[in-house]
Amino acid sequence: MDFLALADFNLVARHGGFGRAARESGRPKATLSRRVADLESGLDLRLFERGARTLKLTEEGRALHERTTVLLTELDETAAAIASGGGAPRGRLRVNAPLLFSQAAMGTLAARFAMKHREVRLEVTTEDRTVDMVEEGYDLVIRVNPDPDVQLVGRVFLRDRLVVVASPQLARPKGTAPVPAVVRGSSEAGDPHPTWAVTARSRTKHIAVEPVLRLSSLFMVRDAARAGVGAARLPLSLVSQDLAAGRLVRWGDVGGPEIALWALYPSRRLLSPRVSAFLDFLKEAFPTGSPEELAAFID
Repeated sequence: MDFLALADFNLVARHGGFGRAARESGRPKATLSRRVADLESGLDLRLFERGARTLKLTEEGRALHERTTVLLTELDETAAAIASGGGAPRGRLRVNAPLLFSQAAMGTLAARFAMKHREVRLEVTTEDRTVDMVEEGYDLVIRVNPDPDVQLVGRVFLRDRLVVVASPQLARPKGTAPVPAVVRGSSEAGDPHPTWAVTARSRTKHIAVEPVLRLSSLFMVRDAARAGVGAARLPLSLVSQDLAAGRLVRWGDVGGPEIALWALYPSRRLLSPRVSAFLDFLKEAFPTGSPEELAAFID
C-alpha cells in the first residue's frame, strides 16, 4: 500500500474535501485528487462519494479512515522522535477533561506540567460530553466511569466516592419528614420527594429529601450546603477540607459504584512521548489515587 496516498486520503477525509485539505496543507488540489484516485484503484474500492458540491466518505472509506489515521500519526511521531535524538516530549498535546475535575485541579496541573515539559504545548478543553478523540483531534481524554470502548485504552488514576453532607446547623433527619436538600440540575425533578440511601456505621438509612435549590455546578452545591440551606450529595474530595474544618458534617456515604477517573488514549502501540509524559505526570500528582490527594488542589 502507498503510505503517501493513504496519508493524503486521511488528510482529505479529515478536512471534508479536496479544496479545504489543499488550503490547509499547502498541497496542490490536483495532487491530492490523483493520489486518492490511485489509492482507490489500488484497493479496488470507492472511498468517497463525489457530488457536485459535496464529498462524503463511503462506508469502506470511513472504516479505512478510522483504522489508519491514528496509526499514521503514531508513525510520524515515532519518526520525529528518532530524528530528534530520543523520545523527549515535544509538540502539541490536546487533552479533554470533565468540568468538575478541571475546575478543581486542571489549572494547577497544567501549569506544573508546562513548567516541567517546556517543549510541549499543552491545550486543555473542558466539557462533560463524550468527545470523539480521533475526529476531534485529542491525544488524551479524562473521563468519569467511562463506558467500554474497544478503540480506547487507559488507566484509572484517581478514585472518589459520594457522601451526604450538611451544615452543622442543619438538623439530622428524624422520622419520615423530608429533609431540605440542594441538588445538581434537574435530574430528580420527576419526584418531589426523592429518597437518598445513606450508609453510616455499617447501617443504611433511606432519607426522604425535598429539593429546595437546584444548581448546575457541584461547587455551587457545596457552597449552598455550607450556607445551611440543605443537605447535599457531593464527592468526598470536594468537601474533605470543609469536613476537617467543621464547616460541614458527614451524614454518611452514598451507595453504588465508586467514582473512577480514567485517562484514555487511542492505542498502546507507539504511544507518543507527550502522552506518556502526561500519564506519568498524573501518576506523580496522584500516587495513591485517593480523594484526599484531589482535595489538596481544591480551595
